[in-house]
Amino acid sequence: MASVTSASLEKKQSNFVQGLQAGISIAIGYMPAALTFGLLAKSTGLTLYETVLTSLIVFAGAAQYIFLSLLAVGTGAIEIIFTTFIVNIRHFLMSASLSEKIENDHLWKKALYSFGLTDETFSVASLKSGKVTTGYMFGLILISYSSWVINSGLGHVIGASLPKIIQESMSVALYAMFIGLLIPTLKKQRKVLFLAVTAAVFNSICVATGYVSTGWGIVISTIAAATLIEFIYSKGARNHVE
Repeated sequence: MASVTSASLEKKQSNFVQGLQAGISIAIGYMPAALTFGLLAKSTGLTLYETVLTSLIVFAGAAQYIFLSLLAVGTGAIEIIFTTFIVNIRHFLMSASLSEKIENDHLWKKALYSFGLTDETFSVASLKSGKVTTGYMFGLILISYSSWVINSGLGHVIGASLPKIIQESMSVALYAMFIGLLIPTLKKQRKVLFLAVTAAVFNSICVATGYVSTGWGIVISTIAAATLIEFIYSKGARNHVE
């Protein structure tokens, strides 16, 4: 009985180590993005504690960058939370897909490691051959999560040591980063171009009319543009089939 228990423990430890090893590349990849987030958080006015706490609680790169941009224009908490929900709604699909590949285990364990599900951890876990164990998921997410949180704090510390004029100019880098993330996708998919332009037009109308706040304007523009473009493309696909 003792040997069986020992073998089971060694197997769990082995799976955990495999997860850690698989997550090293993610941890390295997170370093520049997390450092940049820390720098931008400092320029936006967040303290070191607030920056690290944001990464601890949210752990979502795109959502955290959007949070900074909304915070910079004085958006309310409800709008920020709702915008984050819209941005991360894809996680429902990723979780549903990955649940078919992961071994059965206690619900509380699944709840713990599901918090660490990102585009990168999902990709690594879904491409792993065979069943994905709980230990593997914990190892994969632990090293990725640690890298993001620690480097967010380091980015803030580095930002605090920069000259004030550079700190103030970092706010422009936030918009430059969004453009840099968007352009490669625009080159690959025309649909994304139409989506971005439509959302920009809707948001401009919201800002010009002044009927809604900046935060709700972004939320409404995102949902309206996505719905319209998807309707147009799906209708076009049906007409092509007919």
